[in-house]
Amino acid sequence: MSKSLISLIVLGVILFTTAYSTLFTVRETEQVMVLQFGEQKEIITKPGLNFKLPFIQTLIYFDKRILDYDASIQEVPTADQKQLIVDSFSRYRIVDPLLFYQTVFNEIGMRQRLDALINDSLRAILGKVPLSEVLTPKRSTLIDDFTKLVAEKAREFGVEMVDVRIKRIDLPPENSQAIFRRMQTQREQEARKIRAEGDKESRRIRADADKQQRVILAEARKKAEILRGEGDAEAQRLYNAAYSKDEDFFDFWRSMQAMQKALIGDSTSFIGAPDGDFFRYFNKEANPNK
Repeated sequence: MSKSLISLIVLGVILFTTAYSTLFTVRETEQVMVLQFGEQKEIITKPGLNFKLPFIQTLIYFDKRILDYDASIQEVPTADQKQLIVDSFSRYRIVDPLLFYQTVFNEIGMRQRLDALINDSLRAILGKVPLSEVLTPKRSTLIDDFTKLVAEKAREFGVEMVDVRIKRIDLPPENSQAIFRRMQTQREQEARKIRAEGDKESRRIRADADKQQRVILAEARKKAEILRGEGDAEAQRLYNAAYSKDEDFFDFWRSMQAMQKALIGDSTSFIGAPDGDFFRYFNKEANPNK
């Protein structure tokens, strides 16, 4: 084989290698950062075939999809020094490839930073509240605060946190029973206190009701006595008016009323002479001349 042919072959290989190194493909799930002498030249996010300067420009590929990461299980103390086992996960997207490359370099470095970031955020949020608040509906507010804090800190690494959630919060097995018993005792004390306050309030309300009842009854009796007195006075006035119109008839009518009340029943008997003012109208009936 002649030297000229060998030279042509070598030249062809060099040209092919050079041409091949100038071409690169960007997939739909990727974004590429082009570096020239270590400095960012451009970021390509549109999929397709692209060109670069051989041996001068280098390529760094990043995934532009939403990435999932299950954080390591963390043991976090609360404000009342109760240990919690927290399992969480995160979903993020790389939005600033250069900052991402400068701070964490790649996804493996980002996972390590996320572990530390999530652990610090959990301690900052759960470390401010006692265990009793973590077990109440306020827990959703704490999770929202945790999510916002992680998202804010993650911007320093050129990523956008799509979601950060706590999957579960448990007590350490060696502490759970003791903590449950202590919480049960505290709840029983609170329940007894609430019952005592309720009983006190009940007695106060009952005493106030009894007082109002006595006042109402006294007012009613007072009004009844006044009305009764006014009725008696009116009746007496009517009696007096009737008596003044016909004294004989009124005297007879009152005598008949007295007999009706005194002679009760069909077999009433009177022993003795029918004398006295009570029988004066009987005597008149028997002796019309008297």
